[in-house]
Amino acid sequence: MPNLPLAVQLYTLRDLVAANLPATLQQVAALGYTGVELAGYGSLKNPADIRKALDDNHLKMAGSHIGLEAMETDLNRVMDENDILGNKNLVIPGLAKERRADAAGWKRIAQTLNELGQKVQSRGFKLAYHNHSFEFEQFDGQTGMDILYANAQPQNLKAELDVYWIRHGGQDPVAYINRHAGRILLIHLKDMAAGPEQRFAPVGTGTLDIRGITAAAQTAGAQWLIVEQDNTYDTPPLDALRTSMENLKKMALA
Repeated sequence: MPNLPLAVQLYTLRDLVAANLPATLQQVAALGYTGVELAGYGSLKNPADIRKALDDNHLKMAGSHIGLEAMETDLNRVMDENDILGNKNLVIPGLAKERRADAAGWKRIAQTLNELGQKVQSRGFKLAYHNHSFEFEQFDGQTGMDILYANAQPQNLKAELDVYWIRHGGQDPVAYINRHAGRILLIHLKDMAAGPEQRFAPVGTGTLDIRGITAAAQTAGAQWLIVEQDNTYDTPPLDALRTSMENLKKMALA
């Protein structure tokens, strides 16, 4: 089975993206990544300009993080802009605390996302939800994520599973991917440094089972592996992404 394509979640490079998105995309491509996932538009405000910068660097769109409020306010605009970008994967990056305070809140969110997922399918899009670790808080014996997935149909709501946050939430990433095979659209491929601080780490330098995660992701039907490091601390973020790519190559995963 061929390796899954590798993208970068541009939140990792947020300061560089804000200063000069085209130059940052050129650097991402030079590291060997073939795609990106947006978290905002950075220095460019026009989707057509972003598309040109992507095409100039032979980069594809793995997905885009878009706040739920933006989708609820003007879904057609969101879809129009992503059509221009060449992106078909719309990802909710998280939820405001007041919308997930109890089991009833999670059920309401599930209904909202189920309906949104149905709407975007009519134009060829897929809707996914990206987890942190708060989704693993329990309500009457069920986690928020359990409630979400039980009340939103897999064809309407896909998963972008973030393996760092799954571990942070007390779950095993490989087992979790296996359990939700068929719903999984994207994987945030990250690593966790050893130690009580649970610091973010370049892929292949921490404690997560990267080989097991990537194998499970392939079997589960994921489209992309998206490398992200929320905080690179004293290391320049491009250097951290370079280390991740080098390690993935050593593991024959890139």
